[in-house]
Amino acid sequence: MTHNLTPASDPRDLGFDPARLARIDAHLKAKYLDTGALPHSALLIGRGDEVAHLSLQGDARKGEALQQDAIFRIASMTKPITSIAFMQLVEEGKLALTDPVSSIIPEWKNLGVFVAGGGNVPFVSRPVREPMRMVDLLRHTAGLTYGFQERTAIDAAYRKQKLEAFEGPDLEEFIRILADIPLQFDPGTSWNYSIATDILGAILQRVDDKPLDQLIAARVTQPLGMDDTHFQVPANKLHRLPDCYAFHPQQKMKLFDPGEGSAWGKPPRQLSGGGGMASTLADYHRFCRMLLNGGELNGARIIAPKTLELMTANHLPGGADLATLSTALFSEAENAGVGFGLGFATTMDPAKAMMNCSAGDFFWGGMFSTAFFVDPQEDIIMIFMTQLMPSSTYPVRREIKTMLYAALTE
Repeated sequence: MTHNLTPASDPRDLGFDPARLARIDAHLKAKYLDTGALPHSALLIGRGDEVAHLSLQGDARKGEALQQDAIFRIASMTKPITSIAFMQLVEEGKLALTDPVSSIIPEWKNLGVFVAGGGNVPFVSRPVREPMRMVDLLRHTAGLTYGFQERTAIDAAYRKQKLEAFEGPDLEEFIRILADIPLQFDPGTSWNYSIATDILGAILQRVDDKPLDQLIAARVTQPLGMDDTHFQVPANKLHRLPDCYAFHPQQKMKLFDPGEGSAWGKPPRQLSGGGGMASTLADYHRFCRMLLNGGELNGARIIAPKTLELMTANHLPGGADLATLSTALFSEAENAGVGFGLGFATTMDPAKAMMNCSAGDFFWGGMFSTAFFVDPQEDIIMIFMTQLMPSSTYPVRREIKTMLYAALTE
């Protein structure tokens, strides 16, 4: 079943200025679509359970207008879904945030911190000062990394092993390979965007004793009625996948994964809890409504209100922000005043973040320039979908957020 979205008849009833909402669409069209910078854009702005604004622009595939039921590769917007499933295990007493990761992954008991080596030279490491704990995986302070960052010998080792490829090793092999690669830093001392949420997926599989796709479906997507959210898009839905592009300095966009024959239509060898899912505007709206509603939607209780409150608080050591604690990505000035919780970033100080938003909003995005945020203070949801990698190419997501808050009248 496909859930269709019906915008409210008048955004004024939800406290928005329609003319100011309309200029977001005009901005996207003039700056990104007409110039060939983005292939298409889908934008949903909601308040409470209502849809205040819905915009679909551009072509999903050449000559095919983007439709409301398009299934987008959401990449790292998978992370909050996996993190919610993980916290269900915490609620059930099967795990604790303070548990050492080695209690479930004994292969990592002797994992050390990088000292020297790499390439054709064996790694030299030292013992960790503190054990890696479950909370470190949720908040990206585990000492892990991503190969695509291309900054360190550890990143290079990840690339050599093709850890993040769609056809990368399955989660059990993933764990075995990582047992031989040192950590980039002591757990809990820095923040580094990483494969940590994929490791959460591996832990989920071991504790729940079923494949990640099945347990995410049973625990999160099926209870929420997210019928179009998958690790592998079924054959009868593949026609709804838009073309996906990578930024190219001359051509602006180069085809990365065509909708027809997409890799997301094939069974993934690696079930990536950190970036493997595809979803729709309507499905992710249901997920966000559950978050806005304290962990429940239409009678389905996914997570307790207090658990969600814990997840959306800042968990960076010493109350630091990303600009201070990040070793690489997300260390930019605009991430001053932005903390990170258990699967979500959160705005702690809008003035430091230089953003006209609410303290306590929580959010994340994906590699293909998708994004969402939930603002409990103003009761607002925003979901933006397109398909261009990397997400750092354009400031489109920050622009949308700024213009959205400028459209609020109450």
